Amino acid sequence: MDKNHDTSQLPDSDQDDSILPIDEHEEFVSQDGKKISRKGIYLLPNLLTLGALFAGFYAIIAGMNGNFNAAGWAILIAAVMDGLDGRVARMTNTQSAFGAQFDSLADMVSFGVAPALIVFSWALSSLGNAGWAASFIYMSCAALRLARFNVQLGTVDKRFFVGLQSPVAAGLVTFVVWVAAKYEVEPGVGVAVVTALLTAFTGLLMVSNYRYYSFKEIHFKGTVPYVVFLMTVVLLVVIAQRPHEVLLTMCLVYALSGPAIGIYKKFLSHRRKTETKDVA
Repeated sequence: MDKNHDTSQLPDSDQDDSILPIDEHEEFVSQDGKKISRKGIYLLPNLLTLGALFAGFYAIIAGMNGNFNAAGWAILIAAVMDGLDGRVARMTNTQSAFGAQFDSLADMVSFGVAPALIVFSWALSSLGNAGWAASFIYMSCAALRLARFNVQLGTVDKRFFVGLQSPVAAGLVTFVVWVAAKYEVEPGVGVAVVTALLTAFTGLLMVSNYRYYSFKEIHFKGTVPYVVFLMTVVLLVVIAQRPHEVLLTMCLVYALSGPAIGIYKKFLSHRRKTETKDVA
């Protein structure tokens, strides 16, 4: 046999004659004190992450085409799916390193790039360099926020987030456009300047050291007081009546809760130090 045509000694990858060869994902995990190889990816949580990524991409397209109502709904859907994928993974014990990285990349598109482009398409483009600078500040802060979250994972108090979460930040920036589009507000120079300041400020909140309650202590498998369930029903009814305004208000209140609590704690600390000095 001609040695030039003998492929029996070639690696398997060289013998792959498929039209589109794709490597099988493989990661090493610890199980019973041993490191084992696991191939493939978990379908359900990563499918939810893919849905969030698709919604974010759709929001970009809708915003660039001037359909800001559809862009707002798409960001809302992306946020819901982003909240579900992690919980589903934990509830079904299907967490993986691949899923964590995929989730971060999807978040960057849906809650970093998409809101920056939506708000730029609506109002900030009229400000020229100042407009795209505000959009870039927001987008870069979203990237820094996600990178910091990844490296601090497992080392910080799970009850709190350090810095404003990117889905809430995206909601705050996008829902301003959402509400304005609903009431047909024309983005004049004054509106554009205020929007630019809000966009940049929201980005800075993401990389701040303010602590935000994470709500991760709420377990869906456990029981809750009856009044909590009743309040949830009332909240859903209120949101259903005026989703644009209520969701924007919720994002704004939550975003301001971090600085408000931080300032209040500093005030208490300063007051205690003053009282200690007076007693001494």
